[in-house]
Amino acid sequence: MSEDVERLRRWRLLLGDAAEESTGGLGSKSDAAMDGALSALYDANPEDTGSRRRGAGLGSSAPKVARWLGDIRTYFPSTVVQVMQKDAVDRLGLTELLLEPELLDAVEPDVHLVGTLLSLNRVMPETSKATARMVVDTVVRQIEERIAQKTRTAVTGAINRAARTTNPKLRDVDWNRTIRANLAHYLPEYKTVVPERMIGYGRRSPSVHRDVVLAIDQSGSMASSVVYASVFGAVLASMRALKTSLVVFDTAVVDLTDKLSDPVDVLFGTQLGGGTDINRAIAYSQSLIDRPTESLFVLISDLYEGGIRGEMLRRMSAMKTAGVQVIVLLALSDDGAPSFDHDNAAALSVLGVPAFACTPDKFPELLALALERGDIRRWADSLQTE
Repeated sequence: MSEDVERLRRWRLLLGDAAEESTGGLGSKSDAAMDGALSALYDANPEDTGSRRRGAGLGSSAPKVARWLGDIRTYFPSTVVQVMQKDAVDRLGLTELLLEPELLDAVEPDVHLVGTLLSLNRVMPETSKATARMVVDTVVRQIEERIAQKTRTAVTGAINRAARTTNPKLRDVDWNRTIRANLAHYLPEYKTVVPERMIGYGRRSPSVHRDVVLAIDQSGSMASSVVYASVFGAVLASMRALKTSLVVFDTAVVDLTDKLSDPVDVLFGTQLGGGTDINRAIAYSQSLIDRPTESLFVLISDLYEGGIRGEMLRRMSAMKTAGVQVIVLLALSDDGAPSFDHDNAAALSVLGVPAFACTPDKFPELLALALERGDIRRWADSLQTE
């Protein structure tokens, strides 16, 4: 197929029937099937002037939707399927249909679908819960494969570096690092390095080295962040050098630390949607911290506060003054620039508390830097220039 023909084909699939006169028709059954799947979701509706939503061709029939889901998985790559599924749920009002097991069997599992299922958790019939849990479990395992080893490596390295000493006992000398640090003192006549600075590791007790508290805003806009943060929490909880606590909140606070052995249990312990009382969540988190200078507090929230704003800021300031390493993540997801309360973010910045969005792939690096008490603000600023 020539480049010109392929270009016209793509334009025809993109623009639909209206472009057929200028681009020509579709020449294969598979192209016609692709066009049908796109038309069911995006065909122009004269009553709708929106730029993306066009028609409601899928209706409200579960069998018809299930067939459509099968079609798009046949003709489109996984990344495109996930976008089309999200559009179908968001734009065509298919949320209630996701409560039907046969429909859940047909979907492509992804983070946004998990967020939708979690928002339906309290109204989900028993017949759907087992299938929904399988969908959530699939996504959780995919995320774990993506981030678990990287997180453990980064955190372990940070803890080891924090324990390093420049006055080690002989048995604790890190000879490789010591030699590299003293190469300038190599004596060729003796073919040896004369170390002026020894580098080693201090003897650490098997006790917990750092405390980490994750507080996750479970308002509806934070769905992807809730999924990723829950998986990260479970990974951190598996590390004996850390004491990890995880709480979720809306207008109430729920401590899910006892469920961290299984991130799927954590996710089904959340309830997406509702109001937000960040101040109450911070107050509870403060009660979990008994070693301020050895603690990291990560608040994951868009900062739209429904509680007492002044008290929230005072608590954050008090935690930082006590020696807690405090970070606010406006989002922990791949969803792009988040919506957030700019006034609260600016007020926290004045207090010396950085507030920024972070992708899951960057979070292990952020954790390592925070555990070493590095310059988080500079690191966050560097993300904006990448």
